[in-house]
Amino acid sequence: MPEGPSIIILKEAVQNFKGKKVNQVTGNTKIEKERMAGLKIIDFKSWGKHFLICFPGFACRIHFMLFGSYRINEKKITPSRLSLQFKKGELNFYACSVKLIDEPLDSIYDWAGDVMNESWDPKKAKRKLKALPQTLACDALLDQHIFAGVGNIIKNEVLYRIKIHPESRIGKIPLKQLNLLIKEARNYSFDFYEWKKKYVLKKHWLAHTKRICTRCNLPIIKKYLGKTNRRSFFCNNCQKLYK
Repeated sequence: MPEGPSIIILKEAVQNFKGKKVNQVTGNTKIEKERMAGLKIIDFKSWGKHFLICFPGFACRIHFMLFGSYRINEKKITPSRLSLQFKKGELNFYACSVKLIDEPLDSIYDWAGDVMNESWDPKKAKRKLKALPQTLACDALLDQHIFAGVGNIIKNEVLYRIKIHPESRIGKIPLKQLNLLIKEARNYSFDFYEWKKKYVLKKHWLAHTKRICTRCNLPIIKKYLGKTNRRSFFCNNCQKLYK
């Protein structure tokens, strides 16, 4: 599943299509895709893991789910969920969720909750966390209403960076560490972005999919944790459990 930084990279990669008219729309999506034909794209936006193609009066939301992908000016062998053809070039989306949004995006999205948005508000994130004292740290970081854009890789790496066990309860984490969790959720997202653009992201992983803790030289634990039952990689020795 692409995380927030990957969506930012996609948004940057398609800027040449801004202001261009969609000549043809195809794909096996069930939405009224014909609405986009003949219209110009007025903007591209992102919120967390959502990629937004903006037209006059509405937007098309792409969510890549677990296995979604895209191609710019090329196709895959598999059928596309949505394809937008232009006079010069095309955008193709695969195995994703596609939805049309008629409401103003500002009424749908809380931009202050997107960890990579310029409107990100860490104080708001802290208030939301404090309202969920029994929530596990691994679940809190994946909560898109608090940390839009944070995915499983970022979750694992942030918790390893700040030495917090993924099964820690939010209400038991000291305020200093809670502030650090919020800060590093954003910091690591921007590191992720830079590394992925340079194709070196995996080289920088310290916990995710790793076997040995670089700090303790002890085995990294792999468990499926929390309400989301997503993979967590952590060190039982240096990541403190607050319960």
